[in-house]
Amino acid sequence: MAPEHLGERAADLFGERFGTVPDGVWIAPGRANLIGEHIDYTGAKTMPFALPYATAVAVRVHSHDRLRVASTAYEDVWEGAASEVEPGHPNGWPAYVAGVPWAMTYHDTIARMPGLDIAVHSSVPEGAGLSSSAALESAVALAIAELFGAATDDAGRRTLARDCVTAENIVAGAATGGMDQSVALRARQGQVMLLDCSSFAVEYLSLDLAAAGLALLVINTNAPHRLVDGGYALRRSTVERVWSGIGCAAVSEGTDIDEVLRRAAVDDPMLTGALRHVLTEIRRVDAVAALLRAGELAAIGSHLTASHASLRDDLVVSSVELDCAVAAALAAGALGARMIGGGFGGSVLALVRLDHIGLTMESVRRAAHDAGLPEPDFLHATPSGAARRVC
Repeated sequence: MAPEHLGERAADLFGERFGTVPDGVWIAPGRANLIGEHIDYTGAKTMPFALPYATAVAVRVHSHDRLRVASTAYEDVWEGAASEVEPGHPNGWPAYVAGVPWAMTYHDTIARMPGLDIAVHSSVPEGAGLSSSAALESAVALAIAELFGAATDDAGRRTLARDCVTAENIVAGAATGGMDQSVALRARQGQVMLLDCSSFAVEYLSLDLAAAGLALLVINTNAPHRLVDGGYALRRSTVERVWSGIGCAAVSEGTDIDEVLRRAAVDDPMLTGALRHVLTEIRRVDAVAALLRAGELAAIGSHLTASHASLRDDLVVSSVELDCAVAAALAAGALGARMIGGGFGGSVLALVRLDHIGLTMESVRRAAHDAGLPEPDFLHATPSGAARRVC
């Protein structure tokens, strides 16, 4: 659905539920990560891009203390006092909305916790590992920033990304890094972001897939993916624990990874696997960046597949559904494929030739059916633009 149509649906819902018109409508995209999974929170570089699927929010500011949130995905309107938003409250999906103005007030991005009416409509599949929560948070944050006169240049958007991370970590209780929100607020059409997650500096790299006769296909396995379930948080804490004594200097060019592992003297297999994944994934990000700069898009496929093997075997965050989709895509001739997102369900990203898209989809569908797994859905992933106002 085109962004303008998403915005129209959000505005229509606003009128239906609140009986008036919004002050404006904003959208923010979901994201996929080309390479660099589970290393954003180590401060390493990742390579995400915005998807052509987005969340729209229609917003109106009030002088009273109430927050009211409606969504086309839910029948009931959630309502609560703005002054009662706090860590852990509200719970469920309203936390990703109500937590944003709370965090913006906490960080002094805005002066006070406002009363708001918000209507939401989204084309980002929920629970697919495509950052539907970050898209929602980012759309709300940009709306509030513009309505209250906060900065929305690149520096301002970096501040808003920080606020969204605070909202998700503290109010919603999901242990996420800042990559997803940075993409939603700072992405560029036709480009991937080489995002330094220690400084949040960005180098934008062209990704003209069509010119190379290629496409990126997102395979939503429809296996539930929920970051608050604990698997992601456990892996994140494991990575942070083992990484704290190593740091990015350990993987400078020419450093022998086996030597780093030996010097780390880690005797826990889970910690060893986590460290090996981080070390090798950082190398893969560097390799893919070099290939993109050289215009060698087809050559990145092997690095995607190697990333999946590392996530599956070293970090152990894959699932039967993800492994099945990767294997089926590769069997159909995909140049590379890997799980994306936090893992334990969600989606796969496959690099395919344009004339192999249908064959790849059929292969993945058939494999899922034969394995008794949920029927997958498919999305075309073209690098898209950042959050913006649409009306």
